[in-house]
Amino acid sequence: MPHILIVEDEAAIADTLVYALQAEGFATTWLSLAGEALERLASEPFDLLILDVGLPDISGFEACRRLRRFSEVPVIFLTARDAEIDRVVGLEIGADDYVVKPFSPREVAARVRAILKRVGPRSVGPHSVGPGSAEPRPAGPAALAEGAFRVDTQRFQIHYLGQALTLTRHEFRLLQALLAQPERVFSREQLLDALGVARDVGYERSIDSHIKSLRAKLRRVAADREPIQTHRGLGYSCSPER
Repeated sequence: MPHILIVEDEAAIADTLVYALQAEGFATTWLSLAGEALERLASEPFDLLILDVGLPDISGFEACRRLRRFSEVPVIFLTARDAEIDRVVGLEIGADDYVVKPFSPREVAARVRAILKRVGPRSVGPHSVGPGSAEPRPAGPAALAEGAFRVDTQRFQIHYLGQALTLTRHEFRLLQALLAQPERVFSREQLLDALGVARDVGYERSIDSHIKSLRAKLRRVAADREPIQTHRGLGYSCSPER
């Protein structure tokens, strides 16, 4: 039974989420403070975190930043902020979805189920940083080479010129998608599909942020190379040998 941690300081909202999630067959734990939630997440496995942004001790955004230092447990933000920039920031710091208040508890439960189906319904405990922490290991060859890159599909690692890259789950999926079809130009919407993010939540521009982060990590290995190419008005492609 997937175990969902809810961090919400308004009891009425938390109660509706607990009821809706338990009705769908999920186990739930409710906390009202982000600091307490981070302590629990550091020592206890959960399958997904529903995190309010406006908490009394630490903002949900800051809590997610701290969480990503030791865990890749999927995160859904709850917030009254509906500006596109807030949704983009939420995804950039590691969230998997963003729900604006007021919301339908049944819709949140559906989003939880969709995320767990995508990443694999298993608990993600402490010290699980890395793309493989929340992903089922696929069958097939352990590693696929594409020129300067080596993609290890069982350990969910990508090596570049012999060096292992330290990637977030989103960065791994993004680079894996680009490497799977070298020279192909992917639109931002297509790359969102690769990340498993719905196209209708306003996250298209967050792809630019992930690409920027990937480029910085690749340049640390080889400053004179630029394998990821920008195609203005179209999207991005990868030329592994560039």
